Amino acid sequence: MALSWKARRRWSLVVLLVGLPAYIVAVITVLNMLGRPPLVVEFLVYVVLGIVWAIPFRAVFRGIGKPDPDAEDGRS
Repeated sequence: MALSWKARRRWSLVVLLVGLPAYIVAVITVLNMLGRPPLVVEFLVYVVLGIVWAIPFRAVFRGIGKPDPDAEDGRS
């Protein structure tokens, strides 16, 4: 079942305002528990995990910045 443009827009806000900070806290907590690696390795871990985090939400974020395609006058 495909989400409507409005539903995707709402879910993208939830993901960015709730999910992203929770994910950041979780990653930082896990890295601190494992011990702090060298700066370059830590940077690479954050970059890789940031990309891995974004991949499942690609469909939610696709087309959000464009006007609502179902709107009659082209406005959202």
